[in-house]
Amino acid sequence: MSMNAFAEDDDDGLMNEINMTPLVDVMLVLLIIFLVTIPAIHHAVKIDLPHASSQKQDTKPAHVTVSVQADGTVLWDDKPVTDDVLRADIAQAAQADPQPELHLRADRKVPYERVADVMSAAQAGGLTKIGFVTEPKTK
Repeated sequence: MSMNAFAEDDDDGLMNEINMTPLVDVMLVLLIIFLVTIPAIHHAVKIDLPHASSQKQDTKPAHVTVSVQADGTVLWDDKPVTDDVLRADIAQAAQADPQPELHLRADRKVPYERVADVMSAAQAGGLTKIGFVTEPKTK
């Protein structure tokens, strides 16, 4: 009996090879699972759907342009209008179906109060969609 730690013993030998049996078992199980599930994924019900010929309507919503110039003049679609005519035009546009969008353009130097008056007239007239038109900054 030897006291050497590295003495050769048949029972304590190192295993230099990978045991392939568990890996093959796992691969066979996965293969069976895939073979069973793939036909279930592609199973579909064949039905004869009706055909309809409809074309997509690409209509842009109508819009009205209201501009407020620096001196306070209001333009309805590039035509000068008074405050009374503006209110009448807004009321008439609000009755349309579908309701047009109001594009509001205001000069940089116009007082805010004048723009607020036009916005309140649009709201009182029944227009619900108001958009502000601006110019991009140039470098």
